[in-house]
Amino acid sequence: MKLDHNHLTIASAGLALRRGDYTATELVSAYWERAKLENPRLNIYREVFADALDQAASADEKLRANNDPNPLLGIPLAIKDNILIRGRSAGAASRILENYRASYDATAIDRLRRAGAVLLGRTNMDEFAMGSSTENSAYGWVRNPLDPERVAGGSSGGSAAAVAAGVALAALGSDTGGSIRQPASFCGVIGLKTTYGAVSRSGLMALGSSLDQIGPLGRTVDCVASLYGAIAGCDPLDSTSQDYPPPRPLPQKIKVGVPHAFLESGLDPAVAAQFEQALAKLRDANADIVTVDLPHWRQALAVYYIIMPAEASTNLARYDGVRYGYYQAGEDLVDDYAVTRGAGFGSEPRRRIMIGTYVLSAGYYEAYYAKAVGVRAAITAETKRVLEEVDFIATPTTTGPAFRPGERSTDPVAMYLEDIFTVPANLAGVPAISLPMGRVNNLPLGLQLIAPAGAEEWLFTIGRRLGY
Repeated sequence: MKLDHNHLTIASAGLALRRGDYTATELVSAYWERAKLENPRLNIYREVFADALDQAASADEKLRANNDPNPLLGIPLAIKDNILIRGRSAGAASRILENYRASYDATAIDRLRRAGAVLLGRTNMDEFAMGSSTENSAYGWVRNPLDPERVAGGSSGGSAAAVAAGVALAALGSDTGGSIRQPASFCGVIGLKTTYGAVSRSGLMALGSSLDQIGPLGRTVDCVASLYGAIAGCDPLDSTSQDYPPPRPLPQKIKVGVPHAFLESGLDPAVAAQFEQALAKLRDANADIVTVDLPHWRQALAVYYIIMPAEASTNLARYDGVRYGYYQAGEDLVDDYAVTRGAGFGSEPRRRIMIGTYVLSAGYYEAYYAKAVGVRAAITAETKRVLEEVDFIATPTTTGPAFRPGERSTDPVAMYLEDIFTVPANLAGVPAISLPMGRVNNLPLGLQLIAPAGAEEWLFTIGRRLGY
Protein backbone atom coordinates (compact mmCIF):
# COMPACT_ATOMS: atom_id res chain seq x y z
CA MET A 1 0.00 0.00 0.00
CA LYS A 2 1.29 3.44 -0.94
CA LEU A 3 0.70 6.35 1.44
CA ASP A 4 1.48 10.03 1.15
CA HIS A 5 3.54 10.17 4.35
CA ASN A 6 4.26 13.87 3.83
CA HIS A 7 0.64 15.00 3.89
CA LEU A 8 -1.35 12.39 5.81
CA THR A 9 -2.87 13.69 9.06
CA ILE A 10 -4.61 12.08 12.03
CA ALA A 11 -7.97 13.25 10.66
CA SER A 12 -7.43 12.04 7.09
CA ALA A 13 -5.96 8.71 8.23
CA GLY A 14 -8.85 8.19 10.67
CA LEU A 15 -11.39 8.89 7.93
CA ALA A 16 -9.64 6.43 5.59
CA LEU A 17 -9.60 3.74 8.29
CA ARG A 18 -13.32 4.11 8.93
CA ARG A 19 -14.08 4.14 5.20
CA GLY A 20 -12.13 0.92 4.81
CA ASP A 21 -9.57 2.38 2.39
CA TYR A 22 -6.97 0.44 4.39
CA THR A 23 -6.71 -1.30 7.72
CA ALA A 24 -4.84 -0.11 10.80
CA THR A 25 -2.44 -2.99 10.23
CA GLU A 26 -1.70 -1.74 6.71
CA LEU A 27 -1.34 1.86 7.92
CA VAL A 28 1.00 0.98 10.77
CA SER A 29 2.97 -1.44 8.60
CA ALA A 30 3.62 1.36 6.08
CA TYR A 31 4.95 3.65 8.82
CA TRP A 32 6.88 0.82 10.49
CA GLU A 33 8.64 -0.06 7.23
CA ARG A 34 9.40 3.58 6.48
CA ALA A 35 10.80 4.07 10.00
CA LYS A 36 13.08 1.07 9.55
CA LEU A 37 14.21 2.41 6.17
CA GLU A 38 14.89 6.00 7.26
CA ASN A 39 16.32 5.44 10.72
CA PRO A 40 19.87 4.46 9.69
CA ARG A 41 20.08 7.74 7.77
CA LEU A 42 18.39 10.12 10.26
CA ASN A 43 18.85 8.42 13.68
CA ILE A 44 15.32 9.39 14.76
CA TYR A 45 14.31 6.29 16.73
CA ARG A 46 16.12 4.66 19.60
CA GLU A 47 13.82 1.68 18.99
CA VAL A 48 11.01 0.80 16.60
CA PHE A 49 8.67 -1.48 18.51
CA ALA A 50 8.35 -5.03 17.22
CA ASP A 51 4.78 -5.35 18.54
CA ALA A 52 3.43 -2.32 16.65
CA LEU A 53 1.56 -4.59 14.24
CA ASP A 54 -0.03 -6.48 17.15
CA GLN A 55 -1.26 -3.15 18.51
CA ALA A 56 -2.63 -2.35 15.04
CA ALA A 57 -4.47 -5.70 14.90
CA SER A 58 -6.23 -4.82 18.15
CA ALA A 59 -7.25 -1.49 16.63
CA ASP A 60 -8.62 -3.29 13.58
CA GLU A 61 -10.88 -5.38 15.81
CA LYS A 62 -12.37 -2.20 17.26
CA LEU A 63 -12.70 -0.67 13.82
CA ARG A 64 -14.59 -3.73 12.56
CA ALA A 65 -16.89 -3.52 15.58
CA ASN A 66 -17.52 0.12 14.58
CA ASN A 67 -18.16 1.18 18.15
CA ASP A 68 -15.10 3.30 18.97
CA PRO A 69 -15.23 6.89 17.68
CA ASN A 70 -11.84 7.90 19.11
CA PRO A 71 -9.85 9.85 16.50
CA LEU A 72 -6.58 8.23 17.60
CA LEU A 73 -7.72 4.65 17.06
CA GLY A 74 -5.09 2.88 14.94
CA ILE A 75 -2.92 6.00 14.58
CA PRO A 76 0.88 5.33 14.75
CA LEU A 77 2.66 7.66 17.18
CA ALA A 78 6.29 8.24 18.18
CA ILE A 79 7.14 8.68 21.88
CA LYS A 80 10.14 10.53 23.34
CA ASP A 81 12.59 8.26 25.15
CA ASN A 82 11.99 9.93 28.56
CA ILE A 83 8.30 8.92 28.74
CA LEU A 84 7.78 5.51 30.35
CA ILE A 85 6.10 2.69 28.43
CA ARG A 86 5.51 -0.42 30.54
CA GLY A 87 7.87 -3.28 29.68
CA ARG A 88 9.88 -1.15 27.25
CA SER A 89 13.41 0.14 27.51
CA ALA A 90 13.44 3.76 28.61
CA GLY A 91 16.76 5.51 28.66
CA ALA A 92 16.39 9.28 28.16
CA ALA A 93 19.25 8.79 25.64
CA SER A 94 21.69 8.24 28.53
CA ARG A 95 24.17 5.44 29.20
CA ILE A 96 23.29 5.53 32.86
CA LEU A 97 19.90 3.96 32.09
CA GLU A 98 21.17 1.19 29.83
CA ASN A 99 19.13 -2.01 30.24
CA TYR A 100 16.43 -0.24 32.28
CA ARG A 101 12.86 -1.29 31.47
CA ALA A 102 9.87 0.71 32.63
CA SER A 103 7.68 -1.03 35.21
CA TYR A 104 4.61 1.11 34.50
CA ASP A 105 3.03 3.35 31.88
CA ALA A 106 3.23 7.11 32.11
CA THR A 107 -0.27 8.53 32.52
CA ALA A 108 -0.06 10.07 29.05
CA ILE A 109 0.80 6.65 27.60
CA ASP A 110 -2.03 4.97 29.51
CA ARG A 111 -4.45 7.50 28.05
CA LEU A 112 -3.12 6.96 24.53
CA ARG A 113 -3.54 3.19 24.93
CA ARG A 114 -7.14 3.73 26.05
CA ALA A 115 -7.67 5.87 22.94
CA GLY A 116 -6.45 2.97 20.76
CA ALA A 117 -3.32 4.71 19.47
CA VAL A 118 -0.43 2.57 18.26
CA LEU A 119 2.93 3.22 19.92
CA LEU A 120 5.36 2.91 17.04
CA GLY A 121 8.66 3.51 18.82
CA ARG A 122 10.72 5.66 21.17
CA THR A 123 12.61 8.61 19.77
CA ASN A 124 16.13 9.91 20.25
CA MET A 125 16.70 13.06 22.31
CA ASP A 126 19.26 15.10 24.20
CA GLU A 127 20.38 13.18 27.28
CA PHE A 128 17.81 13.69 30.05
CA ALA A 129 16.30 16.45 27.86
CA MET A 130 19.38 18.66 28.35
CA GLY A 131 20.07 20.38 25.06
CA SER A 132 18.81 22.11 21.95
CA SER A 133 20.23 19.92 19.18
CA THR A 134 20.24 16.21 20.27
CA GLU A 135 24.04 16.41 20.05
CA ASN A 136 23.99 15.50 23.75
CA SER A 137 22.40 12.11 23.08
CA ALA A 138 24.66 9.23 24.08
CA TYR A 139 23.55 7.55 20.85
CA GLY A 140 24.34 10.19 18.25
CA TRP A 141 22.54 13.27 16.98
CA VAL A 142 19.27 13.35 15.03
CA ARG A 143 19.57 14.60 11.48
CA ASN A 144 17.02 17.13 10.27
CA PRO A 145 14.86 15.48 7.56
CA LEU A 146 14.75 18.77 5.63
CA ASP A 147 18.55 19.04 5.56
CA PRO A 148 20.38 15.99 6.95
CA GLU A 149 23.55 18.04 7.44
CA ARG A 150 21.78 20.09 10.11
CA VAL A 151 20.38 19.28 13.53
CA ALA A 152 16.71 18.61 14.18
CA GLY A 153 16.75 20.68 17.37
CA GLY A 154 16.26 19.48 20.90
CA SER A 155 15.69 18.09 23.25
CA SER A 156 12.67 16.50 21.49
CA GLY A 157 14.55 16.40 18.20
CA GLY A 158 13.66 12.79 17.45
CA SER A 159 9.94 13.42 17.94
CA ALA A 160 9.92 16.51 15.71
CA ALA A 161 11.99 14.75 13.05
CA ALA A 162 9.68 11.71 13.16
CA VAL A 163 6.74 13.89 12.15
CA ALA A 164 8.72 15.86 9.55
CA ALA A 165 10.15 12.69 7.98
CA GLY A 166 6.79 10.92 7.83
CA VAL A 167 7.90 8.06 10.08
CA ALA A 168 5.05 8.75 12.53
CA LEU A 169 1.73 10.52 12.12
CA ALA A 170 2.31 12.55 15.29
CA ALA A 171 4.51 12.38 18.38
CA LEU A 172 4.88 13.16 22.06
CA GLY A 173 7.77 15.19 23.41
CA SER A 174 8.55 17.06 26.59
CA ASP A 175 9.23 20.76 27.05
CA THR A 176 11.24 22.18 29.96
CA GLY A 177 12.53 25.36 28.32
CA GLY A 178 11.54 25.04 24.66
CA SER A 179 12.27 21.37 23.92
CA ILE A 180 9.09 20.84 21.88
CA ARG A 181 8.78 24.24 20.23
CA GLN A 182 12.41 24.69 19.14
CA PRO A 183 12.71 21.37 17.23
CA ALA A 184 9.21 21.95 15.81
CA SER A 185 10.53 25.24 14.42
CA PHE A 186 13.68 23.63 13.00
CA CYS A 187 11.72 20.78 11.37
CA GLY A 188 8.79 22.82 10.05
CA VAL A 189 6.09 21.13 12.12
CA ILE A 190 3.75 22.25 14.92
CA GLY A 191 4.63 21.77 18.59
CA LEU A 192 2.66 22.62 21.73
CA LYS A 193 4.06 23.37 25.17
CA THR A 194 1.07 22.78 27.44
CA THR A 195 -0.01 24.75 30.51
CA TYR A 196 1.88 23.57 33.60
CA GLY A 197 -0.37 20.96 35.21
CA ALA A 198 -2.64 20.45 32.19
CA VAL A 199 -0.94 17.12 31.36
CA SER A 200 0.21 14.70 34.04
CA ARG A 201 3.96 14.35 34.52
CA SER A 202 3.58 10.89 36.06
CA GLY A 203 5.96 8.63 34.16
CA LEU A 204 7.98 11.48 32.66
CA MET A 205 11.62 11.31 33.72
CA ALA A 206 12.07 14.53 35.66
CA LEU A 207 14.52 17.23 34.61
CA GLY A 208 13.10 20.42 36.16
CA SER A 209 9.98 19.43 38.04
CA SER A 210 8.50 22.93 38.16
CA LEU A 211 9.08 23.40 34.42
CA ASP A 212 8.59 20.03 32.64
CA GLN A 213 5.51 19.37 30.51
CA ILE A 214 4.58 16.59 28.09
CA GLY A 215 3.16 17.88 24.83
CA PRO A 216 2.28 16.90 21.25
CA LEU A 217 3.86 17.51 17.86
CA GLY A 218 2.08 17.13 14.52
CA ARG A 219 1.70 18.33 10.96
CA THR A 220 -1.51 20.26 11.60
CA VAL A 221 -3.14 22.06 14.50
CA ASP A 222 -5.89 19.42 14.46
CA CYS A 223 -3.27 16.66 14.90
CA VAL A 224 -1.85 18.48 17.91
CA ALA A 225 -5.32 19.18 19.31
CA SER A 226 -6.33 15.50 18.99
CA LEU A 227 -3.27 14.35 20.93
CA TYR A 228 -3.69 17.06 23.55
CA GLY A 229 -7.34 16.12 24.06
CA ALA A 230 -6.34 12.53 24.72
CA ILE A 231 -3.60 13.18 27.28
CA ALA A 232 -4.81 16.28 29.16
CA GLY A 233 -6.59 16.26 32.50
CA CYS A 234 -6.13 15.88 36.23
CA ASP A 235 -4.31 12.79 37.46
CA PRO A 236 -4.13 11.61 41.11
CA LEU A 237 -0.58 10.39 40.40
CA ASP A 238 0.59 13.99 39.80
CA SER A 239 -0.35 16.46 42.53
CA THR A 240 0.50 19.40 40.26
CA SER A 241 -2.01 18.34 37.59
CA GLN A 242 -5.47 19.85 37.33
CA ASP A 243 -8.47 20.19 35.05
CA TYR A 244 -8.49 23.65 33.52
CA PRO A 245 -11.98 24.93 32.65
CA PRO A 246 -12.50 25.59 28.92
CA PRO A 247 -11.67 29.21 28.07
CA ARG A 248 -14.36 31.49 26.72
CA PRO A 249 -14.59 31.35 22.91
CA LEU A 250 -11.88 33.35 21.19
CA PRO A 251 -13.47 36.47 19.64
CA GLN A 252 -13.11 37.17 15.93
CA LYS A 253 -11.24 40.38 16.68
CA ILE A 254 -8.16 39.56 18.73
CA LYS A 255 -5.22 41.46 20.19
CA VAL A 256 -1.66 40.18 19.86
CA GLY A 257 1.14 41.68 21.93
CA VAL A 258 4.71 41.86 20.66
CA PRO A 259 7.57 42.57 23.13
CA HIS A 260 9.65 44.57 20.64
CA ALA A 261 12.21 45.70 23.23
CA PHE A 262 12.87 42.09 24.22
CA LEU A 263 13.29 41.04 20.57
CA GLU A 264 15.69 43.82 19.56
CA SER A 265 18.92 42.16 20.63
CA GLY A 266 20.30 39.14 18.82
CA LEU A 267 17.56 38.62 16.24
CA ASP A 268 18.90 37.91 12.76
CA PRO A 269 17.55 40.46 10.21
CA ALA A 270 16.25 37.67 7.97
CA VAL A 271 14.34 36.16 10.90
CA ALA A 272 13.01 39.60 11.83
CA ALA A 273 11.71 40.02 8.27
CA GLN A 274 9.90 36.67 8.42
CA PHE A 275 8.44 37.63 11.79
CA GLU A 276 7.04 40.86 10.32
CA GLN A 277 5.42 38.82 7.55
CA ALA A 278 3.89 36.54 10.20
CA LEU A 279 2.49 39.58 12.01
CA ALA A 280 0.99 40.77 8.71
CA LYS A 281 -0.68 37.36 8.38
CA LEU A 282 -2.10 37.78 11.88
CA ARG A 283 -3.47 41.19 10.90
CA ASP A 284 -5.15 39.53 7.92
CA ALA A 285 -6.72 37.12 10.43
CA ASN A 286 -8.34 40.12 12.19
CA ALA A 287 -5.69 40.75 14.84
CA ASP A 288 -4.60 44.06 16.26
CA ILE A 289 -0.83 44.04 16.83
CA VAL A 290 0.28 46.09 19.83
CA THR A 291 3.58 46.58 21.60
CA VAL A 292 3.79 45.16 25.13
CA ASP A 293 6.35 45.73 27.84
CA LEU A 294 7.88 42.65 29.50
CA PRO A 295 11.03 43.98 31.15
CA HIS A 296 11.66 40.98 33.38
CA TRP A 297 11.81 38.68 30.34
CA ARG A 298 15.36 39.97 29.83
CA GLN A 299 16.35 38.00 32.94
CA ALA A 300 14.38 34.88 31.96
CA LEU A 301 17.28 32.95 30.46
CA ALA A 302 19.56 33.61 33.45
CA VAL A 303 16.77 32.66 35.85
CA TYR A 304 16.05 29.47 33.89
CA TYR A 305 19.69 28.37 33.92
CA ILE A 306 19.75 28.66 37.71
CA ILE A 307 16.39 27.05 38.54
CA MET A 308 16.55 24.22 35.99
CA PRO A 309 20.06 22.97 36.95
CA ALA A 310 19.13 23.22 40.63
CA GLU A 311 16.11 20.99 40.08
CA ALA A 312 18.07 18.72 37.72
CA SER A 313 20.85 18.15 40.25
CA THR A 314 18.22 16.97 42.74
CA ASN A 315 16.25 14.85 40.28
CA LEU A 316 19.31 13.14 38.81
CA ALA A 317 20.67 12.19 42.21
CA ARG A 318 18.56 9.00 42.03
CA TYR A 319 20.67 7.62 39.17
CA ASP A 320 23.44 5.96 41.16
CA GLY A 321 23.65 2.44 39.70
CA VAL A 322 22.38 0.84 42.90
CA ARG A 323 18.76 0.08 42.01
CA TYR A 324 18.70 0.11 38.22
CA GLY A 325 20.59 1.14 35.12
CA TYR A 326 24.32 1.35 34.48
CA TYR A 327 26.75 0.30 37.24
CA GLN A 328 30.53 0.41 37.45
CA ALA A 329 32.40 -0.78 40.54
CA GLY A 330 34.73 1.49 42.45
CA GLU A 331 37.00 0.94 45.43
CA ASP A 332 34.19 1.47 47.97
CA LEU A 333 30.53 2.53 48.06
CA VAL A 334 31.24 6.23 47.66
CA ASP A 335 33.62 5.49 44.79
CA ASP A 336 30.93 3.27 43.22
CA TYR A 337 28.71 6.34 42.98
CA ALA A 338 31.47 8.54 41.61
CA VAL A 339 32.67 6.06 38.99
CA THR A 340 29.15 5.05 37.91
CA ARG A 341 27.87 8.60 37.55
CA GLY A 342 31.08 9.84 35.97
CA ALA A 343 30.92 7.19 33.26
CA GLY A 344 27.13 6.98 32.95
CA PHE A 345 26.33 10.68 32.51
CA GLY A 346 27.47 12.65 29.49
CA SER A 347 29.22 16.02 29.69
CA GLU A 348 26.06 18.17 29.62
CA PRO A 349 24.27 16.41 32.51
CA ARG A 350 27.50 16.55 34.51
CA ARG A 351 27.82 20.28 33.80
CA ARG A 352 24.24 21.01 34.86
CA ILE A 353 24.46 18.79 37.96
CA MET A 354 27.54 20.73 39.07
CA ILE A 355 25.90 24.11 38.39
CA GLY A 356 22.75 23.05 40.21
CA THR A 357 24.63 21.70 43.20
CA TYR A 358 26.66 24.91 43.38
CA VAL A 359 23.65 27.30 43.36
CA LEU A 360 21.96 25.23 46.08
CA SER A 361 25.03 24.99 48.28
CA ALA A 362 25.48 26.74 51.63
CA GLY A 363 26.62 30.32 51.13
CA TYR A 364 25.31 30.54 47.56
CA TYR A 365 21.64 29.55 47.91
CA GLU A 366 20.49 33.07 48.78
CA ALA A 367 22.80 34.71 46.26
CA TYR A 368 21.63 32.63 43.30
CA TYR A 369 18.70 30.27 43.74
CA ALA A 370 16.57 32.42 46.07
CA LYS A 371 17.06 35.48 43.82
CA ALA A 372 16.16 33.47 40.74
CA VAL A 373 12.94 32.26 42.37
CA GLY A 374 12.05 35.87 43.18
CA VAL A 375 12.66 37.05 39.63
CA ARG A 376 10.68 34.08 38.31
CA ALA A 377 7.71 35.27 40.37
CA ALA A 378 8.06 38.71 38.74
CA ILE A 379 8.22 37.12 35.25
CA THR A 380 5.08 35.11 36.01
CA ALA A 381 3.21 38.15 37.34
CA GLU A 382 4.06 40.41 34.41
CA THR A 383 3.26 37.66 31.87
CA LYS A 384 -0.14 37.17 33.50
CA ARG A 385 -0.72 40.94 33.54
CA VAL A 386 0.08 41.30 29.83
CA LEU A 387 -2.11 38.30 28.93
CA GLU A 388 -5.02 40.07 30.64
CA GLU A 389 -4.50 42.98 28.25
CA VAL A 390 -3.94 40.95 25.05
CA ASP A 391 -5.08 37.53 23.87
CA PHE A 392 -1.63 36.32 22.77
CA ILE A 393 2.03 37.24 22.98
CA ALA A 394 3.94 36.66 19.73
CA THR A 395 7.67 36.09 19.21
CA PRO A 396 9.79 34.05 16.84
CA THR A 397 10.30 30.58 18.28
CA THR A 398 14.05 30.65 17.69
CA THR A 399 16.73 33.20 16.83
CA GLY A 400 17.45 31.45 13.54
CA PRO A 401 17.01 28.24 11.53
CA ALA A 402 18.59 24.85 12.19
CA PHE A 403 22.36 24.93 12.53
CA ARG A 404 25.03 22.39 11.71
CA PRO A 405 26.36 20.03 14.38
CA GLY A 406 29.32 21.49 16.21
CA GLU A 407 28.37 25.13 15.55
CA ARG A 408 27.02 25.62 19.10
CA SER A 409 28.15 22.54 21.04
CA THR A 410 31.66 23.84 21.74
CA ASP A 411 30.20 26.95 23.44
CA PRO A 412 27.56 26.08 26.07
CA VAL A 413 26.44 29.71 26.40
CA ALA A 414 25.76 29.95 22.66
CA MET A 415 23.70 26.77 22.89
CA TYR A 416 21.79 28.07 25.91
CA LEU A 417 20.91 31.24 23.98
CA GLU A 418 18.84 29.04 21.65
CA ASP A 419 16.20 29.03 24.42
CA ILE A 420 15.92 32.79 24.83
CA PHE A 421 12.41 33.14 23.34
CA THR A 422 10.94 29.91 24.71
CA VAL A 423 11.90 29.83 28.41
CA PRO A 424 9.53 32.63 29.59
CA ALA A 425 6.47 30.45 28.93
CA ASN A 426 7.94 27.62 31.03
CA LEU A 427 8.85 29.94 33.89
CA ALA A 428 5.33 31.43 33.85
CA GLY A 429 3.60 28.06 33.37
CA VAL A 430 1.51 29.22 30.40
CA PRO A 431 0.88 27.38 27.09
CA ALA A 432 2.73 28.21 23.89
CA ILE A 433 2.68 26.84 20.36
CA SER A 434 5.18 26.96 17.52
CA LEU A 435 3.66 27.33 14.06
CA PRO A 436 5.56 27.38 10.75
CA MET A 437 6.54 31.01 10.00
CA GLY A 438 8.44 30.94 6.74
CA ARG A 439 11.97 30.07 5.66
CA VAL A 440 15.47 31.49 5.66
CA ASN A 441 17.92 29.88 3.22
CA ASN A 442 15.18 27.32 2.55
CA LEU A 443 15.17 26.27 6.22
CA PRO A 444 11.98 26.59 8.28
CA LEU A 445 11.36 29.00 11.13
CA GLY A 446 8.64 29.02 13.76
CA LEU A 447 6.20 31.62 15.07
CA GLN A 448 5.59 31.28 18.81
CA LEU A 449 2.21 32.29 20.23
CA ILE A 450 1.75 32.34 24.01
CA ALA A 451 -1.72 32.25 25.61
CA PRO A 452 -3.14 32.51 29.14
CA ALA A 453 -3.01 29.44 31.40
CA GLY A 454 -5.50 26.80 30.31
CA ALA A 455 -6.18 28.46 26.95
CA GLU A 456 -4.76 25.77 24.66
CA GLU A 457 -8.01 25.91 22.70
CA TRP A 458 -7.25 29.54 21.82
CA LEU A 459 -3.93 28.45 20.37
CA PHE A 460 -5.69 25.81 18.28
CA THR A 461 -8.29 28.35 17.11
CA ILE A 462 -5.76 30.95 15.99
CA GLY A 463 -3.66 28.23 14.37
CA ARG A 464 -6.65 27.12 12.31
CA ARG A 465 -7.42 30.72 11.32
CA LEU A 466 -3.87 31.01 10.04
CA GLY A 467 -4.39 27.90 7.90
CA TYR A 468 -2.48 25.33 9.95
